[in-house]
Amino acid sequence: MSARDVFAVYRGYRVPHLQLIEHRNWWFTFSGVLIALSLFGIFVSGFHFSIDFVGGAEVTYTVSTPVSADQVQTVLDKYGLTGEVQLLSGGADVSIRTDSLSDIQDPTAFRQALADQAGIQAEQVNVEDIGPTWGQQISRKALRGLLLVLVFIAIYIAWRFEWSMAVGAMIALVHDVVITAGVYALVGRQVTPETVIAILTILGFSLYDTVVIYDKVQENTESAALTARLGYTGVVDMSLNQTVMRSVNTSLVVLLPILSLLLFGGQTLKDFAFAMFVGVAIGAYSSIFIAAPVLTIIHERQVAKAAAASPAAKRAARERVAATGVVSDAAATSATAAMASTPRPKAKPKPRNKKGQPAKRKRR
Repeated sequence: MSARDVFAVYRGYRVPHLQLIEHRNWWFTFSGVLIALSLFGIFVSGFHFSIDFVGGAEVTYTVSTPVSADQVQTVLDKYGLTGEVQLLSGGADVSIRTDSLSDIQDPTAFRQALADQAGIQAEQVNVEDIGPTWGQQISRKALRGLLLVLVFIAIYIAWRFEWSMAVGAMIALVHDVVITAGVYALVGRQVTPETVIAILTILGFSLYDTVVIYDKVQENTESAALTARLGYTGVVDMSLNQTVMRSVNTSLVVLLPILSLLLFGGQTLKDFAFAMFVGVAIGAYSSIFIAAPVLTIIHERQVAKAAAASPAAKRAARERVAATGVVSDAAATSATAAMASTPRPKAKPKPRNKKGQPAKRKRR
């Protein structure tokens, strides 16, 4: 394919002819590897929760003498504390989120060390204890809301399209959430309430692409001639080719501003942007390479099940007639209708003479 053809496909002037459904085993294998790595990260490496989930202390103060984040981190290391240091308002304010100060021997000395470094009094260093209850409540409510939303989304897709499409969309959503959470665990990023919000947000982007593809599939399968010529799988493949560049362009428009936040935003924004970036990218992938192929598999099994059930029903009817000698009402009605619809042979016309009168038989 030449560069001109690639540009025409990207701009939507031409419809590509990618064999996406034919190679679905490739996509399923790739997703299986990603899910296996994600589950390893979730259950082996585990998550690095912030103090909003495990509890800790938040230390804030305004400096008189400028300090750097490394200098503040040196004080934390001296007292055996691990935490996150943020310089706010151009370095005038310092925010430290660390372990509970009750874990160290002399909290007063720690506050004094920070005060001496910043050129202020120890009383100006504010310490606020944060319990794990707040983060747990947020997570519990978010999980409850997520399950409720998924149920309503599945019901709506099943009503708007068909139940097999609802199943495909839910499988794609679970695929996106598991991989996003697994990548977050593997890279060791801190899980904050913003991370939970980001994971909930990416579900909307994933569903948007999936619904766009399913709508195109339903529109094309309504053509009996097209379905008869290409088959259901061929129609789904054609629908994917018609919408793939739309999904790619939509995802790129969303990913570019998220990438800017990931590169140039603060630490809190970076945690949010990282989860969003991974989730949106995986969501765009799953809509094309997971949701649509799963739909074709479900449809193929439905067709195979219907084809297998028809001979079995006929065989059971024949066995019932052979055993009892009684034909069911439906079979009798069908046979009667078949006999009634069979045309009777036409009688041969009687021979006539030249005047059109019936010819007389000759006596022997």
